[in-house]
Amino acid sequence: MSQPPYPPQYGQSHQQEALPGCWWHPDRQTGLRCTRCERPACPDCLREASVGHQCIDCVQSARQQQQAAATQYRRAGYGARTVAGARMSQRPIVVPALIAINVLVYLFTAAQAQDPMRNDDSAVFTEGVLWPVGIVVQDEWWRLLTSGFLHYGLLHLAMNMFALWILGRDLEALLGKVRFLGLYLVSLLGGSTAVFAFGDIQTGTAGASGAVYGLLGALLVAVLRLRLNPTGAIGIIVLNLIITVTIPNISLLGHLGGLVIGALVMVAMVYAPEKRRTAYQAGTLALLAVALLGLVLYRDAQLAELICGSQGVAC
Repeated sequence: MSQPPYPPQYGQSHQQEALPGCWWHPDRQTGLRCTRCERPACPDCLREASVGHQCIDCVQSARQQQQAAATQYRRAGYGARTVAGARMSQRPIVVPALIAINVLVYLFTAAQAQDPMRNDDSAVFTEGVLWPVGIVVQDEWWRLLTSGFLHYGLLHLAMNMFALWILGRDLEALLGKVRFLGLYLVSLLGGSTAVFAFGDIQTGTAGASGAVYGLLGALLVAVLRLRLNPTGAIGIIVLNLIITVTIPNISLLGHLGGLVIGALVMVAMVYAPEKRRTAYQAGTLALLAVALLGLVLYRDAQLAELICGSQGVAC
């Protein structure tokens, strides 16, 4: 019958003496080690990690590195992004600024005309309203944009600014400041271009409705992209189109132009490939703006031949 070379008691004592002491508690012998730094550690000084166990120093060091990386990430302008590439949880800035500009312009024209309901008698209003003949004969191209910041009376202003606030807050949060401003301005230009290209050349048009309808078109695309129930967005668009058709002196062309352009812009914003998102979005905005300006130039040539040729006026 064989026997061990040492008595059992002696072997256990010898094994315990061979174990190293914990790095933080030297009086505690342990056979465990940190999987990261490989220092011996007792169970009280180890924490469970994704692979094995790490000592308290390594856990704290990893936490500090993660916090530093997160801070640097935020400072660099990164973080959670929307489907359009905008940072999450941004307060609306462009929408209040646009409302403020429209209100200030209205107050100025009302003061100049000395009548809040007939502010279109203002000289500034007359020089900024979308009047196709003025664009063709006198090359007053600024009317395509300035007309979007003029309104016929207080009620017209209030309706458009209320719609801008309701629609714009969520869309600015989704798109971010720069993208939203691009959407708004190109939609405004789309509404003005539709009026200039297909409307009555003797009728003056003003209002932010073209841009607001662009936001409506963008809202519908965003709802479809986010896979939300589109019934509400479609209902709002249909209701506004019915109002546009039934109430006199409302520019249907301006509304439709803004609606179509706003929807096209939003398609580029929310369906752009993530790796080339910014370039794709900027390119689409530029392409639409160039296309609209090309249509304006084409229509200008037609009207110049019609107006100036028939009246013998130099255009």
